[in-house]
Amino acid sequence: MLSSLLLTLSLAASLVCGAPATGNSTLLQKRAPAQIITKCTIPNTAALTFVSRAIEVRIHELIGSLSLIAAGAKGTFFFIGPCIYDPDQAKRVKYAFDKGHQVASHTWSHAHLNTLTFDQLHHEFWLVEEALMKITGAYPAWARPPYGEYNDLVRQVAGSRGQNLANWDFDSGDTWGISTAEVLRRYDNLANARPNTILSLNHEVHQQAAQVVLPHAIRVLQNAGYKLVTLAECLGQPAYQWVAQPHARDATWTCAGK
Repeated sequence: MLSSLLLTLSLAASLVCGAPATGNSTLLQKRAPAQIITKCTIPNTAALTFVSRAIEVRIHELIGSLSLIAAGAKGTFFFIGPCIYDPDQAKRVKYAFDKGHQVASHTWSHAHLNTLTFDQLHHEFWLVEEALMKITGAYPAWARPPYGEYNDLVRQVAGSRGQNLANWDFDSGDTWGISTAEVLRRYDNLANARPNTILSLNHEVHQQAAQVVLPHAIRVLQNAGYKLVTLAECLGQPAYQWVAQPHARDATWTCAGK
């Protein structure tokens, strides 16, 4: 599996950079382990980040994107695999990217990464990276480990792929089974506490999250004086390792057999 992964990466590099594909391991040269980021560093910034489960067919990503755009804000969307290649889902990913939101990886199958082998980890990262490159032309510099879990091997693999790992310092609690009113209260308390920066975790699991919680969060955080930016912007770091032209849809745009 690893040899085919390296060949695929080398081919991707040749498409972007015009370099010949060698099929060897030079592309994954030794790099420092991934950093684990839990806080923004630019004062008075708030990064609203979203885990987007592409396996569920819904329009919440688009609604959320429009809410952010209307407020002059930006967000960061961490995408999971099956099936990101669905035509409607791919359009949402491209739309978010085109509107200046950051797109990033949440790995392919939402597995517990600290239970996987070296080859399995590379496969989990690569499948989402490949999809984002095909859909947007961008190769992500950031990933979010499912459940916030990682170990030294996860950091090593992510680092070898040129990525850092982003967790959070505020969880909206929108997957805990609490009421929408309680999620709104949590954002009110956060704004009133007024930390220097905010890196929030949100999930677009329910209609209420996109139509009620997100507009409320945007309003109270902006009223508290925060600038709502992408993860990369709140850190003063690049969002992507490179950006090229997106690919034309073809038979490889499928989740089957992966």
